[in-house]
Amino acid sequence: MSLTFKLQCHFILIFLGALRGETRYLELREVPEADPFLFFNTDLKRELSEEQLYHRSLRCIDMLSIEGQFTFTAEQPQLHCAAFFIGEPEEIISIQYDLVNIDCQGGDFLKVFDGWILKGEKFPSSQDHPLPMSDRYIDFCENGNIRSFSSSQNVAMIFFRIQEIGNGFTITIKKNPNLFPCNVISQTPSGRFTMVIPHQHRNCSFSIIYPVVIKISDLILGHLNSLQLKKSSVGCGGIGDFVELLGGTGLDPSKMMPFADLCYPFHGPAQMTIGCDNTVVRMVSSGKHVNRVTFEYHQLEPYDLENTNGNSIKEYCFPSL
Repeated sequence: MSLTFKLQCHFILIFLGALRGETRYLELREVPEADPFLFFNTDLKRELSEEQLYHRSLRCIDMLSIEGQFTFTAEQPQLHCAAFFIGEPEEIISIQYDLVNIDCQGGDFLKVFDGWILKGEKFPSSQDHPLPMSDRYIDFCENGNIRSFSSSQNVAMIFFRIQEIGNGFTITIKKNPNLFPCNVISQTPSGRFTMVIPHQHRNCSFSIIYPVVIKISDLILGHLNSLQLKKSSVGCGGIGDFVELLGGTGLDPSKMMPFADLCYPFHGPAQMTIGCDNTVVRMVSSGKHVNRVTFEYHQLEPYDLENTNGNSIKEYCFPSL
């Protein structure tokens, strides 16, 4: 079995296992068979013209990366369902309720979450999201007058319980441009991205749910030239503007292991190999400067473990591969 295929299978198992987890707001105990990678259907994107609106049924556990109208109709009581939506890094997700036929008084619910929840962990974390946690949940049964919702980043989700056969709902998913994307989950295991925070006091995380080799080519922080490995007595917390590289097995950046701090501007490249299930580039900004970081990444391959260069920092998480 190739390393790439092994990693893909490993992630599928992690993903489906995570959906069986519990949180205060979301419980998913029984997950039907589903392929979480169906939402990477680029051929379908090319086939649909801008004038056409894509229609299909929504599954109890579903993942979507395309615009369209989606309908869920319960063929049996469904107690623990969730649909995950993702766009390109420079997009936000718009969800519109076209038709809702559920029994709120009987225990049904339909909720939107601004971000993703997997196995009790949230993205973006509470430290990185501009809204308090309570405002990130929109409950249709409590706010039926709210007929549309726009996410703060390129991911959003709904979770629902429908007990009466024949009941359900129809939603329309659209994507809108985001001029300054902050928190992002990457759809692909490779790519290039520039994160910019223009004079804003906020934190932004770019999450890659694969083991990767990441190369930072440019970092501008508005203040003076060093890259430091994370140690208990060494960090960038006192500087106010910095970038950190994180790795872990979950979704929440605040629960990940910090591996490296980038405290000062530099022109790279600086490369790091992170063999964790999830890798995050996180920028902390004081709002006093225009901060920018440019990086590229690709999924970890066997030859990456053999070939290192003078600009590499260190490798992490390989025992979990």
